[in-house]
Amino acid sequence: MASAPSPRRVSLAALLVATGWVVAAAAPATPACDDATFLRRAMLDLVGRQPAPDELAAFLVDAAPKKRAELVDRLLADPAWARNWARYFRDVILYRRSDERAIAMAGPLETFLVGQLDKPAARWDRIARDMITARGVPSEHGETAIIMAQMGETADVAAEVSRVFTGVQIQCAQCHDHFTDRWKRNQFHQFAAFFPRIEISPRGGQGLDRFEVASRDVEQRRNGKNPDNPRRGHLEHEMPHIDDPSQPGTVMRPRFFLTSHSLPLGTSDTERRRTVARLVTSDDNPWFARAIVNRVWTELVGDGFYDGIDDIGPDREPRSPDQLADLCRGFVAANHDLKSLFRAVMATPAYASAVRSRSDAARAVGESSCPQRLRADQLFSQVLAALDLDEASIAGGGNGGERSKGGRRNQVASPRGAFNQVFGYDPGLPRDEIVGSIPQALLLMNSQPLARAIDGERQATLLGRLLRGQPDDRALADDLHVRTLARHATPAEIVVCLNHVRDAGDRAEAFEDIFWALVNSAEFIHRK
Repeated sequence: MASAPSPRRVSLAALLVATGWVVAAAAPATPACDDATFLRRAMLDLVGRQPAPDELAAFLVDAAPKKRAELVDRLLADPAWARNWARYFRDVILYRRSDERAIAMAGPLETFLVGQLDKPAARWDRIARDMITARGVPSEHGETAIIMAQMGETADVAAEVSRVFTGVQIQCAQCHDHFTDRWKRNQFHQFAAFFPRIEISPRGGQGLDRFEVASRDVEQRRNGKNPDNPRRGHLEHEMPHIDDPSQPGTVMRPRFFLTSHSLPLGTSDTERRRTVARLVTSDDNPWFARAIVNRVWTELVGDGFYDGIDDIGPDREPRSPDQLADLCRGFVAANHDLKSLFRAVMATPAYASAVRSRSDAARAVGESSCPQRLRADQLFSQVLAALDLDEASIAGGGNGGERSKGGRRNQVASPRGAFNQVFGYDPGLPRDEIVGSIPQALLLMNSQPLARAIDGERQATLLGRLLRGQPDDRALADDLHVRTLARHATPAEIVVCLNHVRDAGDRAEAFEDIFWALVNSAEFIHRK
């Protein structure tokens, strides 16, 4: 089978998408979604894959009145939930890295997060405190990822701690008072003053083992090797002179901009970071809960209480404030347990509704779910499941690595990593900015491993086995829908498929076309 689709296949794909595979808005009344949609939505959201045919069949015949809530409980107890959301938070942190070397933190960070999330209570406050106070060799301590992503630079670490854990991008006030929010320049630098004593120390070893995140509480003397390095010899953070950065700056006392708590100059690194970790996660700081509630709601429902996932604060008005407040109260009462937050969001009518477009002016936040493009890890797992592949079998499916600014090709650790380079995106981007690209379309259409997997002439492929084992074309067309879209085909879709099999004159080639069109459909790469 040719790796690229023929013009006839492109035409078929367009026809099939037009008959129902486009993610479309629901009627204005926003009814509840059907069971098949809820099952696929919940499994993609929680464990990062869609249901297998037997899981779909069992859920559809289950008459238990609380089967949706029981499904959510079961999925939250699955270790795959921890892995799926560890990958999400990995992207939250590493997509904003200021040093490319920090990409090596992906594995250790994922390991740390899985260990924290795969507990009976997945405490977000504990994760935050561990990451803010982290120290040690990065390869063994994934909690150092925020510090390593910014290579320990004081201002950058402060900015990321604020963004990730309070949703406030106070770095906008680093060089001048914020243009639209209340934050002043001195407030940013007072917050940065919690972090100047972090040191990334060189040590023996390779890769991440070359470094250790440590505390520096003894003043270092400047030397001739780098006498102008502002991080050498300074135990306190200085706000640069606004008109002449070459002039001495103003020494800043640590002060938390959201609660005004402060520490005296001379406080050790350990005490500074323990204190700011406590202040950030304290119930006195309502933005800790609001930030993660808004983030999880946006990921699960598709449209946040604020316009930005991680750009909120007291000068931004939330939509549906009562619902936001209720979720925050419940989250705090549950001791910041992420699993309790997921249960609460997924029990809302909005989560269980049929989808409506994010651009629908008649739709209010908190009223209905919006279509979501799958994250790279979800889509990769989706492809593996739909084509009955294991990860090693598509080792050639990526682009072989991306080029660094210097022109060298970075090595990709795995097929999943290669896939993520093409399909990955910053989770902090507004939902409307996450769109498909030509490289993504080409990978799904022309990738040799995927083309081989869809080849019906090969006896070892899923389609080859299905063609031999299922002589009924109608049943086979429906089976392909179940395997790729986790739902049964509509009568109109069955007609399209049967007509194409008849017109093609070659059963294997016709079903290759249908399988290919399904895998490349909008519905396949979206969660609706």
